[in-house]
Amino acid sequence: MKYTIIRNEKYDFIGQSYATSYPNLHKYPATMIPQIGIELFKELDINKGKLLDPYCGSGSSFTIGLDRGLNEMYGFDINPLAVLISRTKFTKLDIEKVKLIRQRLRNKVYEFVKNEDNLKEIEIPQHYNIDFWFSKPVLQKLSIIKHFVDKIEVNIRRIFLVPLSESIRECSYTRNHEFKLYRIKPEEMLQFNPDVFGVYFDKLNKVIDIYERYYLPKINGAKIDISYSKFPKKENEFDVVLTSPPYGDSFTTVAYGQFSMFSNQWFGVKYARQIDNLLMGGSSVKENYPNSFISDYINEVAKQSKKRALEVSSFYFDLDKSIKDVANSVKKGGKAIYVVGNRRVKDVQLPTDQFVAEKFEQNGFKHLFTYERLLGNKAMPSQNSPSNKTGQRKGTMTKEYIVVCEK
Repeated sequence: MKYTIIRNEKYDFIGQSYATSYPNLHKYPATMIPQIGIELFKELDINKGKLLDPYCGSGSSFTIGLDRGLNEMYGFDINPLAVLISRTKFTKLDIEKVKLIRQRLRNKVYEFVKNEDNLKEIEIPQHYNIDFWFSKPVLQKLSIIKHFVDKIEVNIRRIFLVPLSESIRECSYTRNHEFKLYRIKPEEMLQFNPDVFGVYFDKLNKVIDIYERYYLPKINGAKIDISYSKFPKKENEFDVVLTSPPYGDSFTTVAYGQFSMFSNQWFGVKYARQIDNLLMGGSSVKENYPNSFISDYINEVAKQSKKRALEVSSFYFDLDKSIKDVANSVKKGGKAIYVVGNRRVKDVQLPTDQFVAEKFEQNGFKHLFTYERLLGNKAMPSQNSPSNKTGQRKGTMTKEYIVVCEK
């Protein structure tokens, strides 16, 4: 069965970005722009109840919930950087205390570096291949900032770690406009001498300003619980699910783990290099996904590459299991809203929107509608080589689908 798709220009938000309504505190790959959910919640008259986002990323769903007056929300993610960004946005802080700590931090850092003997005390991290990505002076200065940030109390520390995370990446030898890790050219490295302290305090000022202007006024008494885990099984607990799951496995679509690796390593995550393996489609399977609308498409991929068909199948096995758990957790009459992209593999467009509708219907839901919108405002690779033939490049995704089902 094919589920009807309605082209809805209202949801294109041409010329708008994430920052149009709620600027993010930190770059993050493939974030759902809040405008989509805000408009949809108005259309569906959702303004109360308990919200779930099982793959919450940097927290767009909670921004939407707050904007529409919801005051109880739950999110889950297994990327520690995503959880850090989300918790920072949605934890209520004493902003004057934050500004006082900022001033003290600045004074401590600049006083500390005046005495060269102090530099010998600073422990520089020893991650795998760290010298390949960072110069010695940069490592030393980042370590000094981290030394003092680590002394700040936990709840407040997060708002100081978020700009440190962005500074770590910006002051590395990474090409900054990419989510995957590519080193800049050797001749660029010779000229590369970032003002680490300047970069950090500039970012810190921006993060505090955005938090104070856009997020703090909305939090009030809302309960927003963000867990650093996969979504656990629940029963009949949530009124609405709003999420944008990954488009496919991290290795070949959006490299969440690679993007976050430096930050997670610096912040002590032992398995920072393994995160892409832990995400959807990260483990290997031995058979193609069977008995589904998607199966014919996977079989088309298999004609060109059995290996790629199994990798694609792994993602859909994981998505199937996740939808089953999510569906079980929604109350009768509750809504599930999934914003998805249909990626292209081996020149085969995979209809993930149809798969999501099909799986929810198999788990006690009715498909209400699917809107198609133009994808003009996500930070995504705009082209790749879906056939892996040299010189053959196609747009990876130009559209996104908003799938709405009701239990």
